Amino acid sequence: MIETLFPQYFLKSLDKVPIEKVTEIRLRLNKKIVMSIGNKSYYLSTDGLTGNNNKAIVADKLLIDDTFKRACENSVYAYADQIKNGFITTKGGIRIGLAGEGVYDRSAVKTLKNIDSLSIRIPRQVNGCAMPIMNYLFSTEFLNTLIISPPGAGKTTLIRDILRTLSEKNYCYNILLVDERFEIANCFNGEPTLDVGNFCDILSGVKKEYGFENGIRALRPDIIVTDELSPADYSAVQNAVSCGVSILASAHAKDVEDLRLKDGFETILKNKIFKRFVALSSREGPGTIENIYDENLRVINY
Repeated sequence: MIETLFPQYFLKSLDKVPIEKVTEIRLRLNKKIVMSIGNKSYYLSTDGLTGNNNKAIVADKLLIDDTFKRACENSVYAYADQIKNGFITTKGGIRIGLAGEGVYDRSAVKTLKNIDSLSIRIPRQVNGCAMPIMNYLFSTEFLNTLIISPPGAGKTTLIRDILRTLSEKNYCYNILLVDERFEIANCFNGEPTLDVGNFCDILSGVKKEYGFENGIRALRPDIIVTDELSPADYSAVQNAVSCGVSILASAHAKDVEDLRLKDGFETILKNKIFKRFVALSSREGPGTIENIYDENLRVINY
């Protein structure tokens, strides 16, 4: 799907790039284009990827504007809700982070204008990446699990594969996927474009509080799955657990020590809401499993 994002003249610049391995493309106004493969970054040149910044292609306003409009399918209005939250998600799970000027309505951001930077993140379905940890996520039932890592270290990919693996192993849980940013299943016109298995009911583009509260009432989930918890979501998590629902979620943190310092997380740790913590890094590429911890943040040998 990457070819639908760019004008034809720019696609010619990608002819010598192993695009199937690229995980991120950075277009910054009047700056050199940077592309990432795994945890390594390169400049884009007319000869492919290079470490020589003197050969790098520069992203001009025409390229950024054209790419932005293509991502919105030439209907910026249709993507207004996503744009005001700083991103666009396209068919195929490609998420485009936006930078530009905020337009305020009273005290809230209404939209972004004069977009001058696009962070294009290309998801990779890494089947089997969850297998090393699956046995640690169960007791008699699925254990409340939090995946932690810095941005870009594979949290969403791991969550997606846990869901796929649950289905593959025929664990017939009712799973509610609250996919606020369309990243895990990437539903397009109501249909998931990434594999999250056979047992997911998916609420896309809704706030977690709404998804948790209404999903519990209407869809009777055994497990609720979501990405990137913030302090505003903790009460919804606690309420779900008190209703007997298991949780699979993620949070940004370098490690469990950083997790302890996150605002609003003290209650979650004190009440031992999560029974498993899986820490990821990009040390050996995104998705490197550093440690698995129990509810007391003690390392579990695996």
